[in-house]
Amino acid sequence: MLSYIWLGMVAVSFVCALCKGNMEQLSKAVLDGADKAVELVISMAGVMCLWTGIMKIADKGGLTSIISKVLSPILSKLMPEYDKESAAMKAVSANITANILGLGNAATPFGIVAMKEMQKTNTLRDSPNNSMIIFVIINTASIQLIPTTIAALRQASGSVSPYSILPYIWITSLLTLVSGIVIARIFMLKGRVHHG
Repeated sequence: MLSYIWLGMVAVSFVCALCKGNMEQLSKAVLDGADKAVELVISMAGVMCLWTGIMKIADKGGLTSIISKVLSPILSKLMPEYDKESAAMKAVSANITANILGLGNAATPFGIVAMKEMQKTNTLRDSPNNSMIIFVIINTASIQLIPTTIAALRQASGSVSPYSILPYIWITSLLTLVSGIVIARIFMLKGRVHHG
């Protein structure tokens, strides 16, 4: 779907430039945009490598295990359909922990494994159960201690203090998470979401 949107935007830009006689400006904008994209990727790479390395060290040092143990009682309450020692809950804990540590690349495979494991015992084969819905909300809110991508984008754009947004990101993502869970629970209590 996204490829069709991009194709549509390119086609509209080309037609508008052709109709208004701005083909030279369009060509210049395309070349300038390509240059800036490469510069952005290179400038972001350093920051992302730094924080990914730090988070990997924290992971190897046992921080992931500590966070998983802290999260276990909370997740058991939010997702009562699954035992805390089940493969599904272990994958859920790993996914959330990786997201908290800003390891998005590591979080994605854990998320896929978690959903596959949850689906194995889901009685509603064609729709998610309550725990699966809660997991999607948690994964989407994705609270991160260090949101490396946003900080790297801010630094590449010339921000003097790219990490000054951290408290605001923590607050908004926490509010999003709590709001999402509360709204989902209200729908579940009203019976608009089926139990698996």
